[in-house]
Amino acid sequence: MTIPARTILASPQTGRAMAVKVPAATLAFWVLKILTTGMGETASDWLARNVDPILAVAASGVVLAAILLAQLVARGYRPWLYWGAVAMVSVFGTMAADVVHVVLGVPYVVSTAAFAAAVAALLILWHRVEGTLAIHSISTTRRELFYWATVAATFALGTAAGDLTANTLGLGYLGSGFLFAVAFALPGLAHRFAGMNAVLAFWIAYVLTRPLGASFADWIAVPPGRGGLDLGTGPITLILLVAIAAGVTTLSIRGRRSAS
Repeated sequence: MTIPARTILASPQTGRAMAVKVPAATLAFWVLKILTTGMGETASDWLARNVDPILAVAASGVVLAAILLAQLVARGYRPWLYWGAVAMVSVFGTMAADVVHVVLGVPYVVSTAAFAAAVAALLILWHRVEGTLAIHSISTTRRELFYWATVAATFALGTAAGDLTANTLGLGYLGSGFLFAVAFALPGLAHRFAGMNAVLAFWIAYVLTRPLGASFADWIAVPPGRGGLDLGTGPITLILLVAIAAGVTTLSIRGRRSAS
């Protein structure tokens, strides 16, 4: 499932070559994706406790819109810009899913099913319009819009699913983390040893990164009364941000060296 990030494709809309806007699905990609999911969970929880919830959602939405706009107008893959967008989608998507349950009172089983239907609908529409869901083909604005809409929906789905297993099903955060770790590994193994379609395996694994990272982040951050280690959402958010920044910096340096 590894995809060259600098691949150049011909745009069916413009007829000119455009750089693929999504990085390769390498080990570094998956590590950073899981780190951003954990950071989004703890950052959302910290904001909910320390900032007016409506203001926090509105502010994160504005920041997300600004970063996504910059991502859309960029001519190619920019590590800081791309991963900044993923991080903000994680924060905003977590808040959106939490609002559905906490404010609107929708049960986790219902929101999980609804978000799963939304992800499926987006993927079906994307495939019907573009004929492919492969991330190495994201070289047009329309395909990138489909991509980011799907990414946002997967974060909301993963948030609801993680809360469903941890709270409604009673597995707790650590138990949910191990459950999703096993589930995350299965698509890759099925692709490697059983011939599962690479694109299908990618999107299944992508959805599962959200509850995987969030479950372990919650376990580390929340108080013992909630089944955690009580290291705090603020400190864990900062630690994860530093780890993400270090990873993106490394990717940026490697990218410049390979281009020179």
